[in-house]
Amino acid sequence: MADSPITSPTTGRVHLSQEGQIAIITLDNPPVNSSNDAVRRGILAALDKIDTQQSRAVVLMGKGPNLMAGADLRELAHEPTEPTLPQVTAALSAFPLPVIAVINGHTMGGGLELALACDSRIATPTALLGLPEVTVGVIPGAGGTQRLPRVVGLPKALEMIVSGKPITAVEAHHLGLVDELLQAAQGEARGSEREAEVVKAVVAYANRYQGGKQPLAERDVPPADAQALQAHIDKLLKRPRGLPAAPVAAEMVMKAAALSFSAAMAEERAQFLALRGSESAQALRYLFFAEREKPFVPTQPVKAAPVSRISVVGAGTMGSGIALCALKAGYSVDLLELNDQALKAGVARITQALNEGVKHQRLTQAQRDNALSRLKPTQDLPEVAGTDLVIEAIVEDLAIKRALFADLAHWVSESTLLASNTSYLNIEQIAEGIAHPERVLGLHFFSPAERMPLIEIVRCKTTSEQTLSSAVSVARQLKKKAIVVANSWGFVGNRLYAAYRRQCEFMLEEGASPEQVDAALEAYGFAMGPFKVADMSGLDIAWKMRQQSADTRHLRRYVGIPDLLCEAGRLGRKTGSGYYRYDEAMRPSADPDVAQMIDRYREEHAITPKAFSEQEIQQRAVLALINEALLLLEEGVCQRPADIDIALVNGYGFPRWRGGPLFIARQMRAVQLASELDKLAEVSGKGHLRANLQSLKSQCSEELTS
Repeated sequence: MADSPITSPTTGRVHLSQEGQIAIITLDNPPVNSSNDAVRRGILAALDKIDTQQSRAVVLMGKGPNLMAGADLRELAHEPTEPTLPQVTAALSAFPLPVIAVINGHTMGGGLELALACDSRIATPTALLGLPEVTVGVIPGAGGTQRLPRVVGLPKALEMIVSGKPITAVEAHHLGLVDELLQAAQGEARGSEREAEVVKAVVAYANRYQGGKQPLAERDVPPADAQALQAHIDKLLKRPRGLPAAPVAAEMVMKAAALSFSAAMAEERAQFLALRGSESAQALRYLFFAEREKPFVPTQPVKAAPVSRISVVGAGTMGSGIALCALKAGYSVDLLELNDQALKAGVARITQALNEGVKHQRLTQAQRDNALSRLKPTQDLPEVAGTDLVIEAIVEDLAIKRALFADLAHWVSESTLLASNTSYLNIEQIAEGIAHPERVLGLHFFSPAERMPLIEIVRCKTTSEQTLSSAVSVARQLKKKAIVVANSWGFVGNRLYAAYRRQCEFMLEEGASPEQVDAALEAYGFAMGPFKVADMSGLDIAWKMRQQSADTRHLRRYVGIPDLLCEAGRLGRKTGSGYYRYDEAMRPSADPDVAQMIDRYREEHAITPKAFSEQEIQQRAVLALINEALLLLEEGVCQRPADIDIALVNGYGFPRWRGGPLFIARQMRAVQLASELDKLAEVSGKGHLRANLQSLKSQCSEELTS
């Protein structure tokens, strides 16, 4: 097959070749064939160069694993350059020969919009297709909201575009979005041999294609019931937790049935351009890149130790959740629990979760069976000899954990990594005195471990860089968002949340109600208000921690309202009452008894309640997070400033589209932020430590505006 690169300013990003009567345009912009101006220019140049008299069809495909995995998001930070993607999709649609798109790998965003502009779409069976633009703060801007409804109908188009979730090629084929699945691509061949098989199958399809031009722009949108569609939209818009682009996306999809194609395309583009510079879009792009940076870069070249077998000690909710994560990631897993009943309960939880995965088609029966075949429940500690990594997830008791680590060090190899899942305890104290302390670290999962994406990799003073590199590798295989943090109280996440919760308790003492604080912070975008979270977690957990630090209570402002609730037996949802009263369906409602309890507390402490606005509650809570984040930077608890924002978004329900406390701080003028931190210190009272801004200026590449 002759290959003639286009001689235009494409820097080799697009190639044109000819296979008989089939012209093949190949996108070649590694690693994922993302769209940029060079690729767009290259596609147009290739179309111009095709001899329409000698060709019967055009194939658009990608070199490597993807057709196009989406736009280069860095371009969204700047003014659009021509040719724009809408110009390219218009050219594909108007080209005199039929254009066939080959959907491979992750074909997302602009990649799917390119495919939608073609006349036919074929796909490898393992491909994923989606329009995830709302997750980065924008909407599809090259016809996605208009072409997709014409091929899959309004309900499915709304679901795909408003949620941003991809679908499989198999589902796309069922919907008619994909015309044929390339069965040849399922063989054992790899690399260039596999690519050659795909090209052969594609050319065969193109040669027998008889459909001619089939522009989606000329199709009518299939009719749908208006009332059912509105209910569908309302349901979809509850899921993205206030992503600002989601309602705009829904509105634009609905315009497909209400406006002409050209008018709707113009409006889609205008909305896309308006959203791309918004603060929410900037925040989402910031997190997109931050989460894809390496969480740890060693000072010397080190190779991660191979890990194929993981031993989890403790079969409770957390331990069984961690074991489930490891099984799903392909590891062999020992689940060690001395109590026979607790071990059986842990295995039952894992089995039930895998069965649910099969029921909801997230797993096949074979995958479920394979995972269980790699699980080894045991009550004998010596059984973990030969393991690569031990993760303890037992009760939060320093003495018990110390004894366990001493026993583990006796049975496992000196190269076995020893990790604690503790939330607050000092890991160096847990592992004090054991041999080879360089292999000791923390792996702090968040509950429920199988669903929560965040993991804190805790670095002790003696932890080696190889150990940290190995932990990062494991986290990647577990599909977790990892941050590397220093061994300190609460690490990053729990310490931030403690400061946030403390400030909310201050406002409760000063005059706000639990439901008012929760409503304000949920309106801000938090997944759940702090007092609902406390009820869900159980108020007795924090109560025990407060009792352990009672001797230092006099050094800081202390709110006794949570203690009163616990003393009254109101421990949260598990007892049917906490800050709220719960019905049989666990629905919360305001409880007059709690209001009376808080009123009496204020009277006893001579506190005159003040009125709070929604904005004031939001500002104080977020400023408390900013202040604590700056203190964490000052103390060197985390390696990267973005780690703080990653932790809050992925572990604590902070609204993703707001970026995180440090992202917010960097948008503020230095004088304004300093003034706000002064006010926070004033209202917070005794024991409050006010952060300075120098840590933000020195550690962030973008300094505060002076």
